[in-house]
Amino acid sequence: MYGRNQPQRNTSYAGHQHGYQQQPHARHHTIHYGAQRPLQPPAGADPQLWNWFSTVDVDRSGSISVQELQSALLNGNWTRFDLDTVKMLMAIFDTDRSGTIDFSEFARLWKYIAEWQNVFRHFDRDRSGSIEGHELAEALRSFNYTLAPSLLTLIEYKYASAPTSGYGPPPGITFDRFVRACVVVKTLTEAFQRYDSDRDGLIQINYDQFMSIVLSTP
Repeated sequence: MYGRNQPQRNTSYAGHQHGYQQQPHARHHTIHYGAQRPLQPPAGADPQLWNWFSTVDVDRSGSISVQELQSALLNGNWTRFDLDTVKMLMAIFDTDRSGTIDFSEFARLWKYIAEWQNVFRHFDRDRSGSIEGHELAEALRSFNYTLAPSLLTLIEYKYASAPTSGYGPPPGITFDRFVRACVVVKTLTEAFQRYDSDRDGLIQINYDQFMSIVLSTP
């Protein structure tokens, strides 16, 4: 992520960590892609990670669907990850574009989530389980993204964990939405930089290019 090596931590399911739990009780789905789950884990697989993968794979297809992954991932307040964030994670780690993630893809996803948990906990200074405006600004600055206050406010309201009326501060950004907000800022910044060849902070793009950038955003 963003060129920073984040410290690793152990992750676990259902209440074995202080927030951002991964839950084993996935709902039943019947999405099959013809694969049979191996009787034994792949050679060299972490036994605990294989156990988590097998628990999430409730239809025994040998791979994990969007619905299965969403059912397994919880925020610190026990709310399920929102579907847009889960789809974003699937898009990043479904490298063979099968529509599901196999064990090797799951292992990379799990490491990615663990790294983001470390980031989230580091900047959740008040241990509220959500990221407030000043914490968000600090997190983005650590990734070398210094945004205007007006843009930070837009991000706060867009990724707030609950609908806002437009009055008063937003309710904070939960872990899942925090990850998505940071990935969106990264994606848009990199898209802008590709066009800003002379690095003057100004670009000229046509309508199709603009729409391509927007529609490619997670």
